[in-house]
Order: sequence, then structure tokens, then C-alpha cells
Amino acid sequence: MRQSLARLASAATQNSLRPTPTALLPPIPLYRRLLRAHRKHLPADMRVLGDEYIKAEFRAHRNVDNPAHLIGFLTEWQLYAQQIEGDSWAGDKIEQGKLAKMSDEQIHQLYELMQAIQTRHKGEESG
Repeated sequence: MRQSLARLASAATQNSLRPTPTALLPPIPLYRRLLRAHRKHLPADMRVLGDEYIKAEFRAHRNVDNPAHLIGFLTEWQLYAQQIEGDSWAGDKIEQGKLAKMSDEQIHQLYELMQAIQTRHKGEESG
């Protein structure tokens, strides 16, 4: 009886919309995992844009000393990797709580990313 309850509980967590985080990966293995996930799961045009963004973000956070900031950074990228690997990212929206916590600079970066995606999309339609 106990084993079936454990199986049911694990199945319920596996089917939830948000993936359960696993042990936090160190930066370099996580970086490699992200690039590998892009290579395997994204179309070529999205992969180029995503790879550039990942490289820029990891470079920008290379010298972060604040452990809380580093853990938050790695956690969010790890959750992103799980979404890409599970193909649950398509049509996904940013949670309002995360959006409210973003700085003006982060919102500006997000806006620039949106513009870059729209520009590529328009170029594909006309070309």
C-alpha cells in the first residue's frame, strides 16, 4: 500500500506544469547542458539567438560574489533547461511574480529580446 502511494505521489509531481528542480548544477556543466538542449530541441534560428543570449548572460555573471544571486541565477537557468528538454516551453508566459521582481534593466533586456525575435520572424515571412 505504501509503495503505491509513493508511486502516485511521484507521478503527480512528474505531471505538474512546473518541473521539480533537481540538485543545482555548477555553472560550467549547466552552461554545457543549456547549449546541448538548444542543439537538440530548438530550430536553428531560435538556437542561434538562444545560444548568444546564454553566452552573454553567463559572461555577465562570471564574477558574481553574492551567493544568493548566484543560486537564483543558476536555479532559473536550470529550470529553463528542464523546460527546453521537456518541450514545455512553447507558448509559456513569464509569471507575474517574476516580472514584478525584475529590474528596469532586466525588463529592457527582455524587451530587446522580444524585438530581436519579432525582427527575425518578420524577416522569415518576407524572405
